[in-house]
This record gives sequence, structure tokens and C-alpha cells, in this order.
Amino acid sequence: MAGDSPYTVKWGILATGGIAETFTKDLLTNPAIRDVSDVKHELVAVASSSSADRAADFVKRVDGLSSVKAYGSYAELVADPNVDIVYVATPHSHHFQNTMLCLEAGKNVLCEKAFTVTVAQAKKLVDKAKEKNLFLMEAVWTRCFPLSIKVRELISSGAIGTVYRTFGKLVFSITDTLACPAADLSFGKANPDGSLDFPDTNRMVSLDLAGGALLDLGIYALTWVFQSLYHVQPEASKEAPKVVSAINKYKTGADEQTSIICQFPQHATMGIATTGMRVATDPDGQKTAGAAIRIQGSEGEIQVLHPAYRPTAYRVIKKDSDGKVEVVDCPIPTDPQRNNWGHGMFWEADECARCLRDGKKQSAFMPWEESVVIMDVMDQVLQQGSVTYPALITTDVYDAKSPLNTGNQ
Repeated sequence: MAGDSPYTVKWGILATGGIAETFTKDLLTNPAIRDVSDVKHELVAVASSSSADRAADFVKRVDGLSSVKAYGSYAELVADPNVDIVYVATPHSHHFQNTMLCLEAGKNVLCEKAFTVTVAQAKKLVDKAKEKNLFLMEAVWTRCFPLSIKVRELISSGAIGTVYRTFGKLVFSITDTLACPAADLSFGKANPDGSLDFPDTNRMVSLDLAGGALLDLGIYALTWVFQSLYHVQPEASKEAPKVVSAINKYKTGADEQTSIICQFPQHATMGIATTGMRVATDPDGQKTAGAAIRIQGSEGEIQVLHPAYRPTAYRVIKKDSDGKVEVVDCPIPTDPQRNNWGHGMFWEADECARCLRDGKKQSAFMPWEESVVIMDVMDQVLQQGSVTYPALITTDVYDAKSPLNTGNQ
């Protein structure tokens, strides 16, 4: 496509919270800052389920053009013929109903992680995307980082020999930016009375919003386990893991600390993913606690440094390296013309654009089947830990008039 004009994708943003703002600001950065010239993005519509004024305020916050439509309902957004693809940025408790609303309206979708609350919901979304011949992708932004792509290539090329084990930690400090937390991602802080630094209604701990460490943070720990041990498996011998887990519950009934062992017996590999809200992966904020992710092979290991949900460096340690460690820095570019915006979410937007351009309905970086298998793992973990959520957010029956779609809760 050399010499051709970049392929332009017109985006609609469903919801106006912090993650939506971060994504949209990335969307509006100049693609040239990340050496991209084949695709570009345009913001055409934003919707809030509460009011058009709130959507209009969002457009101002992201310096959107005056032509951007501001809607006071999700139904209006998905009916806009100018929207090519919708970014679903609501809490994961809402993802099934919101994404189904988009798909039923004939819209391509990038849906925030965790994909859904249950594996049954994930399967229904994939079936609907197939039925409607639409693009659908779970927005695990870390999968699209050039760093992640390089790590997967190193594993597949045998750079560290045969990979046998991945340790993943995602424990996140309450003082860190809650953009998206990694195979340990934990984030704490606990108060003297044993409570966490959230009100019980906060999305992190509320059962009504599918709160808990696993679905919000643990998805990143599992992401590294999966992209290092499952994603790289030959298609002919793909093997879902056997799962053993343990959960400590918070007073609300949500999981506050979760540990998972994923065993792939046919491939003789094992991944350990931990996540929590009482201690931090990087307690002093200086990256002195060691790697968040360790991918161990017969000839060495790859270490991904915290924050593993937004990594900017990795190390390669070879068995016969004589103490030499290869450190590779992968900075995230920012746009000086846009107040130095640039968080790393633009790479997943670029992937969506290329898939739409090329007529692909799913991304090779985050294929449907893998999203479903990961949701199945999380289902098993929640069941093993006796964590249950309300029927409103676990049903796999679509309802256009659900309060999750209309905001009338």
C-alpha cells in the first residue's frame, strides 16, 4: 500500500469514564509519532447513558472537533450511520449487554477487558459477530504493544529454548494510575481496620459491577501466561489449561487476592498468575522489586518489567551469558502537539483499523477463541472461590432495554 492514503476509521465511544478518555486521547494523537502511516483515526460520536451534556463535556476534554456527535443514549450512538466501530468502555459488568447492542445494530466493536463476566456471555458475543459478519475484539491493549509482539517472536524463534514456565504477578499500588493493570498484578493499600481504600460501591469491590481483583487486574496476569504459553502453541495442538486456584474474599464478597495455576500437560508447561489488592507488585514505585513477568525456557528467560500491563522494557537472560543481561527499552511515544498525549492504547486502535481495512473479523493478536478460553479460566477460578455475581450482569440473554444499556438502574 506504499503511496496510498491512510485508511481512516470513524470511531464511536460508548461511555465517558476515565478509560474512555485515555483511549480517545490516544486515538487523536498523530500516528506519525509511532511511525504509523497506513491507518488513521477519526472521532465522530460519543455517548453517555445519562445525558448528552455529559457526552459533550467529554468531547471538550479530548479536544474533539465541533462536528463530533454527543448522544445521551447508547441506542443513538449505535444507530449513527457515520460510526464504523464502537469502543465499549463501560465496566465489565456491562460488556455483554452493551457489546450485543452494538453488534445487533451492525457495528464493529472493540470491547474493553475483561471481555465479559462469564464464558457463556463471551461465546454469545462471538456467535453474534459471526452471524452479523462483524469485527469484534477484546481490548487487551497490552497484546498490541510492539514489546509484546517482540516477546512473542522471541519465544516462537527459540531465543530462550523451549519455554516451560511463566510467572506472572499483577499487584497494583493504589497510588498508581488505574489505566489497566500484569502475571502478578496486585494493587493495595489496606487500611488499619482491614478495609481497602475503596468505598464498598467502588467498581473494584462491588459485586454489582463484577468487582474483584481477578476480572479487573488478573486478566493481565493471565494475558502474559496465555501469550507466552498458549498463544504460541501450534494451531493443530492448541490446549486449554487445567486450572487450580485459590481466592481470598473481601467483605463485599468480591475476590481481593487470587492465585491461579494453569497447567498445559500436553506441552509440559505451566503458568502461575497472581493478583491482589493488598500488596503491590512494585511497592516503592522504583521498579526495585524485580520483574513482574518471568518467562522461563531451557536456555534462559525473558523478564518483562513492571508495569506489565503497560511495559516499556524487557530483559533477556541467556543460560551461558557470562552475567550479561540484554535490556531492551521500548518507550511509549507521546504527541507534543496534543499535550504530550500517548498512553499506549493507540496500538490496539491501529490493529482494529488494519483488520477493518483488510476485511478481517478478528485480530490474530487477540483472537475470539483465546478470549473465550481465558474467560473459561476465569469462570473456573470464580467458581472454585465461590464468588458469585447478580443475575443482571451474568445473564447471557440479550435485552436491548436492560438497565445496563439504558442507564436506568
